[in-house]
Order: sequence, then C-alpha cells, then structure tokens
Amino acid sequence: MRYYIADLHFFHAALNQKMDCRGFAGVEEMNEYMIAKWNGKVRKNDDVVIIGDLSWGSAQETSALLERLNGRLYLIMGNHDAVLFNKKAGADRFVWMKPYEELSDNRRKVILCHYPVMCYNGQYRMDKEGNPKTYMLYGHVHDTQDQRLIEQFQEITRSTTVTNVKGEEQYIPCNMINCFCMYSDYEPLTLDEWIELDKKRRNYVD
Repeated sequence: MRYYIADLHFFHAALNQKMDCRGFAGVEEMNEYMIAKWNGKVRKNDDVVIIGDLSWGSAQETSALLERLNGRLYLIMGNHDAVLFNKKAGADRFVWMKPYEELSDNRRKVILCHYPVMCYNGQYRMDKEGNPKTYMLYGHVHDTQDQRLIEQFQEITRSTTVTNVKGEEQYIPCNMINCFCMYSDYEPLTLDEWIELDKKRRNYVD
C-alpha cells in the first residue's frame, strides 16, 4: 500500500501554537499523537511519500523520530527539511529524497511537489469514461489564505472550456490535492482516500 502526507512539522512548536493552532498542550503531545496516527495506519512494508516539511527538530531528534515511523519512506523535499538534506539526519531511512517526482499509482499519474504546481504535467489526461488520469499532490500552504486562493483557481479552471483534439468543447481538468496532515487528522492516506477526502472537504459532487 502507498500513502501520502504533507507538512507534519514534528517538533515545530510555533505551528502548534500559532499558524496551524493545532491545539496540543505542547510539542511532545503533538509528536506522540502524530506517531500514533501514523503507526496505526502504516505497516512495515507500506510505502509513505512525505510531501515536504517532516521535522523541525535537530538531527538527533529527527533521526530518533524516523526510527519510530513504520513503512518505507520517501521524501519530497520541503522548505523546512534542511536537517534532512543538509545534515543527512536519518537519511538512510529514505528510499529517496527528491524535490519533485512523478509516479504511477493504480494506472494514474501522480505529480509530487511540496509546492503547488498550477499547470502540471498530464493535467488534461482523462480515461475513456472521462475520469482524471493525473493528480497533483502538494503541501506547503497548510490551511491558509493561500490554500483558499488555490481552490478559487481550481474552480475557475474547472469552469473554463477549451476545444480538445477531437474538436469538442470540454472543461479543463484541474485535480490538485493538498495533502495537509490536519485534513486527515495526521493520518497518511492512499491516493483514493485523499481524492474522497478532498471531495468531502470541498463539497464536490461527481
């Protein structure tokens, strides 16, 4: 099984207290809750792609954290991951660490970047039934005004028509999903789970 999650920010007290207002009594409580949610879902042989900003802790703290997390780990580098790719804290726990990647997930392309890519590779690809064949998974913006603006962009894009290669009018696909950890209650999710959660959160109806 493959899971995705973004912006956990282990050891980042300021995000708990201010920006995200996560509501934990402190960093230790936050860390332990997130580890429990992770390990309650992820098994030893599962793959987890972290879409940036895993840890704000020291190299020693981050290495110890990585030893406690289940699964095979992959990192899409975020702007707060310096301890991982500069000091190589626990680098051996990752299959790879990259700033960008494109993967196949159950016959669908997944574009992975910590930062939202508004016009992503494969955006227009659909199957014979008109279902998306490409999804762009991102993080970075948390649940902020920037995320609201991205949602507005998606609504505008999805309501805009173009003429396709068959000469038919079609709406422009825009399948960007913010895998912000608070949206899933800090639990890594599969692509299908993120798709369903995103629809429910934004009141989309197929």
